[in-house]
Amino acid sequence: MFSGSIVALITPFNHDGEVDYVSLKKLVEYHVAAGTKGIVAVGTTGESATLTVEEHVKVVLKTVEFAEGRIPVIAGTGANATHESVTFSRLLNNSGIAGCLSVTPYYNKPTQEGLYLHYKAIAEESDVPQILYNVPGRTAVDLHPETVARLAEIESIVALKDATGDLSRIATHRELCGEDFILLSGDDATGLDFVRQGGDGVISVTNNIAAADMAKMFDLAKDGLFEEAEVINQRLMTLHKNLFIESSPIPVKWAATKMGLIAHGDLRLPLTPLSAASQPIVAQAMSEACIY
Repeated sequence: MFSGSIVALITPFNHDGEVDYVSLKKLVEYHVAAGTKGIVAVGTTGESATLTVEEHVKVVLKTVEFAEGRIPVIAGTGANATHESVTFSRLLNNSGIAGCLSVTPYYNKPTQEGLYLHYKAIAEESDVPQILYNVPGRTAVDLHPETVARLAEIESIVALKDATGDLSRIATHRELCGEDFILLSGDDATGLDFVRQGGDGVISVTNNIAAADMAKMFDLAKDGLFEEAEVINQRLMTLHKNLFIESSPIPVKWAATKMGLIAHGDLRLPLTPLSAASQPIVAQAMSEACIY
């Protein structure tokens, strides 16, 4: 259902701070042409925390419209209040999305039981498959494998995006959740190793600016051609790492602007433009990756 190279899509803004839907359409076309296997609209990389509910839903719906059924669109529906995530799910029912990606509630640090009940409530209000998203480095809470296993028993919860970078969890999740449960990496630097060890794909920041390479790499991995895939991965490795030299999506939006994929690299406060000190570092990574 969900596999290969999926992009955690940036949300482009105009200089006035409004969503740039012309650039958004251009991004969708770029990923369709590159062979990207899916788009996550308004996830963390899409600056979900700074969009209003109305903007959030509109960006998802416009992404579905621009995709025209050529590429599946997964809606980011995470929030630190369960009722807000449930609201997103209700508003996006019957919208044409292929699934929902919900990050663990951030800042309020729920217990494992709280996490279980949070995701259970979301699943009960949605008509599409659900992807759990664990990224403790951003949320200050860790979704334990045992809790993932409990949630995997709910029919509509079909996948986990694991951005811990802890490859030892793959075998644990497989044992606890079964072979049919989808495991997706959320860490570009270890994404290929994640698939090598039994994962199904990656939801990627790098994919925003190296879509064709990422698609080819994970297509090769799917066919078991890991040596060939590793050649691409090593060329992209500095990029994987330096796209996080400042808080994502700051570096990747700067890079996407340089490549002409979006008209402006504007972000919403509290995020700020890529610093002058970091710009040559990201530019060098792009050069080494042979994408610019």
